[in-house]
Amino acid sequence: MRQTFIARKLDSFLGRGSAAVTVPALDGALKPNNRLEDLPQGISGQAPDCIVFWQGQPLWSDGAQLVMQDGRKIDLGSEITALATNGETLAVATLADGLLVLGTGFEAVTPNWNRDVRNITALVFGPDGTIWFCIGSEQNAPTEWRRDLMEMNRSGMIGRADPATGEIRIVKHRLRYPSGIAVLPNGAVVFSEAWSSHVVEMAADGAMTRIVLDEIPGYPGRIQARAGGGYWLCIFAPRSTLIEFVLREPGYRKAMLREVPSDYWVAPNYSSGKSFHEPMQGGALKQMGILKPWAPTLSYGLVIELDEDFIPVRSFHSRAGGRRHGITSAVEADGHLWLTGRGSGEVLRLNLETEGESA
Repeated sequence: MRQTFIARKLDSFLGRGSAAVTVPALDGALKPNNRLEDLPQGISGQAPDCIVFWQGQPLWSDGAQLVMQDGRKIDLGSEITALATNGETLAVATLADGLLVLGTGFEAVTPNWNRDVRNITALVFGPDGTIWFCIGSEQNAPTEWRRDLMEMNRSGMIGRADPATGEIRIVKHRLRYPSGIAVLPNGAVVFSEAWSSHVVEMAADGAMTRIVLDEIPGYPGRIQARAGGGYWLCIFAPRSTLIEFVLREPGYRKAMLREVPSDYWVAPNYSSGKSFHEPMQGGALKQMGILKPWAPTLSYGLVIELDEDFIPVRSFHSRAGGRRHGITSAVEADGHLWLTGRGSGEVLRLNLETEGESA
């Protein structure tokens, strides 16, 4: 997984490997379609981010609130960055309070952890009741993920917390923004490493084993087990040759971070095209009101269905000209796929037996 110093320098000189600006094509099982764009109106929100199935209905985070389909809302006082449940207990990560554990009535049952953890991007319960978590970055909160990408940081971590004892242990360091995690039947875990655009399998003791999905044409986020086996993988933002080029120009990047408001960076985002101040708009993207086929995009909507071997089976898209971008989490229940769309500010429901049929 890690290149040697000489290999990195050689790639940089020759413009190949990790230094290439090319991006894999959306093809095969990832062939673009409009299935997300064609869905009925979802449940509106401000910034829905993470969704789980809890007490027989979907539960999702929206800012500092937990929101249920029946309209109930629980305010935790700080922005929620990750959720997970094992059916009886709810694990919640917030910006201010770190990792919390809630009971069936949303009462706090958080143990006295032996250390603080912050900047959690994803959570999952293991079969033994422990909680696996991803820390995206030591430098930047999950709300500052665009800055972390542009700074090209490698300070993410994977760890596990035991609610029975309060012990928290970090098992892997120096990762490039881990943002999704799932536990395999054999006890190993898989996690998405967003800035490396791949999904990795790791033994429970932290020893790396193999990359199970590589060269993803976007930044992979949360991973959720499917009801019939396999996984759902959310791609929260797209890669493009333009972004790859910017990442390889340190002088430009640093000046942009220093001098330009973050809303107008040449960087991926949950949504785009809402302001004429954005770096790409007008004639650069459209001609006579029609989106150019080659126009680069800063946002996209994509969720991928993977089989048990992490091979893509099918995918659901909202293309560059759509509005349902920034899909950050998914959960499957009762033949439906529930999705949080940060870009459109809504929770979507996809019927896998109708909208999910193969083209």
